[in-house]
Amino acid sequence: MLKFEPRGAESPFWRYAAPVLALLLTGVTAGLIFAVMGRPPGRTVYTLLVAPLLQQDGLEALVVKAAPLILMGVGLSLAYRANVWNIGTDGQFTLGAICGGGVGLAFPDAPAWALYPLMLLAGAAGGMASGGVVAWLRVRFNANEILTSLMFAYITQYLLVWLVTGPWRDPMGFGFPQTALFSDAAQAPRLIAETNVHLGIALAPLAALALWVMLEKTLLGFQFRVLGQAARAARFAGFRETRLIWVAMLISGGLAGLAGLLEVTGTLGQLTTTLSPGYGFTAIIVAFLGRLSPLGVVPAGLLLALTYLGGDAAQINLGLPNAITGIFQGILLFYLLGCDILLNNRLRWRRRGPVPT
Repeated sequence: MLKFEPRGAESPFWRYAAPVLALLLTGVTAGLIFAVMGRPPGRTVYTLLVAPLLQQDGLEALVVKAAPLILMGVGLSLAYRANVWNIGTDGQFTLGAICGGGVGLAFPDAPAWALYPLMLLAGAAGGMASGGVVAWLRVRFNANEILTSLMFAYITQYLLVWLVTGPWRDPMGFGFPQTALFSDAAQAPRLIAETNVHLGIALAPLAALALWVMLEKTLLGFQFRVLGQAARAARFAGFRETRLIWVAMLISGGLAGLAGLLEVTGTLGQLTTTLSPGYGFTAIIVAFLGRLSPLGVVPAGLLLALTYLGGDAAQINLGLPNAITGIFQGILLFYLLGCDILLNNRLRWRRRGPVPT
C-alpha cells in the first residue's frame, strides 16, 4: 500500500513543483465540473485562462487587476512566514481606501503634488491602523488574529456602507450609494497616458523586491524566518516576538491599505459600497501559491488576476455563473495545500506484512 513517509528535510524539488502540480490538478478538476454543468471542458478552461490574454488590452487589464493582489500577497507572505495569520486584509484594503479617499474628498482643489502623496500616506496609515489593532489584541490579550482580523473586515465594510449611504453620499448621484468622483488631482498618476496603467502597477513589484531583500538579507528578516520555523528557538535567542508580530501586522496591513487607495484612485474613481471583489481572501491564495516568497507572489498574483478576467469572460461567452471564479480559486487552494504534503513527506509502497496469529 502507499504511505507517506517523513523526509526529514523539505524537498527542494517539490517546493516549486507542488504549485505546478496543484495548478494542473485544478485544471483537470475544473474541466470535470464544467462537463457536469454541460459545458465543453477544454473550451471553458481556455476561456478562463487563455482567452483574456488574447483580447485587446488584455495585458493592460491583467496588470491592473494583479496590482492589488500582489501588494496584499506580499504583505501576507511576510506575516505568514512569521506565523502571524492575518486573514482580514479585505478590511485593511477597505479602510485604506476610506482613509485615503476621505482625504481626496476633503481637499478636492489641492494641487496633485501635495494631495496625492498625502492620500497615499493616509491609505497606508488606515491599513496599518486596522492591522495594529489586531496586533495589539494578539499581544495584549493573546486573541487569535485569525478571528479578530476577519471580524474587523466586516466592521470596516459596514463603516464603508454607512459613509457612502450617509455623510459622504454624492448629493448629485441620484441617490446611488457612492461618493462624488475624485478630482483629477486625487487620481492615481498614469504610467501610460490614456490607459488604466497607474502608479500601483509599478509599486507592486517594487514592494515585492523590497520585502524580499528585507527577508533574505537583513537581521530583521532572519528573525522573521526563525520565528516562523521555531518560535521557541527565537525566544531563546532573545528575539522579541511581540515586536515581530507588530511589524508583521503593520506591514501587511499598510500594504493592504495602500492597495485599497490605489484601487479606488486608479480604477474606480470614487468610493462605493463594493470596493473589493474578495481581493483580500484571494491574496491568501496568492501568498501560498508564491511559496510565501515576496518575489514568488508576483507571478502568483498575475495568475489569480487572470482567473478574475477569465471568470468575467466565462460569464459573457458561456453563460456560467459569477461564482465560477471563486470555485476555481477554492479548488486551487485545496490542491495547493494538499500538494504541500509532498514537501516534507515522500510516497512509499509498503507491502502488507503477515497477519499475526
